Amino acid sequence: MKQALPPMLIAHLPSGYILSSYLIERVRTLPVSAVWVIAAGMLGAVAPDFDMLYFLFVDHGQTHHHRYMTHWPSLWLGLIALSLGWRSLARGSAAAWLLLVFSLGGMLHVLLDTLAGDIWWFAPLVDQRYALVKVTARYQPWWLNFIMHWVFLVELAICAWALWRFRRRAVWYRQLG
Repeated sequence: MKQALPPMLIAHLPSGYILSSYLIERVRTLPVSAVWVIAAGMLGAVAPDFDMLYFLFVDHGQTHHHRYMTHWPSLWLGLIALSLGWRSLARGSAAAWLLLVFSLGGMLHVLLDTLAGDIWWFAPLVDQRYALVKVTARYQPWWLNFIMHWVFLVELAICAWALWRFRRRAVWYRQLG
């Protein structure tokens, strides 16, 4: 099975920003700087796609990259549970908070990929893929199929939302300082 890149093309990094910026607003006392929380959320939101290095250079596109462990919801749910347990044992642990935000970003990535990309939600126990929408191959190169599909509007909306939040927060920070 040949697939060059993930179906969510541009919205993972902005989605990580949105997630972490809302967490900062909701949790008033964090044991770590807001910059680190934003970085952890954004890194987590793109982390599942680090498997693209293996996909391209080792596997040579033979296996759908969403079948790799980095795209298993069980991995991200396990990391979320681990970080919550760690956080409850060590309330002031910055590392526990950063792992939690990173893991939430990874889980958000998998949720977003479920929109138009196959995700094996019950892997490794069940070999069944799930996607909410099927993007049919009509255009060359392959990525035009995603850009010309309505799901790309969802990505653009996420990017616009992240930009709006960033600009709003920048104004807010300037007013504080």
